Amino acid sequence: MLEEGAPRRGRWLREVWDSSIGKKVIVAATGAILALYVLLHALGNLKTLQGPGGEESAVDRYADWLRTVGEPALPRNGFLWIIRAVLIGALVLHVAAIYALWRRNRAARPPGHRDVPRLHRSLSSRTMTFTGIVLLAFIVFHILQFTTRTIQVTPIHQGTVYANLYGVFQKWYFVLLYVAVMALLLLHLRHAIWSVTQTAGWDKPNRNPTFRRFATGFAVLVGVGFMVVPLAIWTDVVPEPKGSAVATAVRGSP
Repeated sequence: MLEEGAPRRGRWLREVWDSSIGKKVIVAATGAILALYVLLHALGNLKTLQGPGGEESAVDRYADWLRTVGEPALPRNGFLWIIRAVLIGALVLHVAAIYALWRRNRAARPPGHRDVPRLHRSLSSRTMTFTGIVLLAFIVFHILQFTTRTIQVTPIHQGTVYANLYGVFQKWYFVLLYVAVMALLLLHLRHAIWSVTQTAGWDKPNRNPTFRRFATGFAVLVGVGFMVVPLAIWTDVVPEPKGSAVATAVRGSP
């Protein structure tokens, strides 16, 4: 039993959340987790460029490895569910903290306040709200299409990642959608990575150019890495899946 006046457990978490600085730290930390994930995801997707292979494509072997990593200590798909739990938690906290900061800033404005345009702000900075909302909607769509396989415009089968991607990106509208959203991801990441350095207090005149170049380079690597796969499939840089019912379904899909 706590003595009267003794601090309650978890109080510091509430204090962190209640402060603007604490929320900014949460946004930065969760953003870093999400940025690391999209980098690894983009690098994994690039295995599609190795083609269908012999009996199994490189991207299918990679996907199977993700499902079996940690066995027998972890059950099948156990590692994936741990990653998913971390990502869901990070995304929820990220969005909640940003929304709370937006509401606090809005409430602090005096009546009749009007934003004054700041022409020196970069495009990535000015479009953060827009790109964030679009990316959030896209995440839901992407999960429904490739993870839960709820959206079946083209055949989506479990365990056939290469064939699934090939079928989807034979459709010009999916190629256009994914490339356009990845361009927005590039913009969002560029300003987000730069903002992390500001929140961490690392900014300094002699360091800032390096931080900006790193933010731009990271964003371009991730954005272009994601764009390459749909474009390579649509332009037949990589061949169709080999001799299976899946390949037939891909060729015959509406």
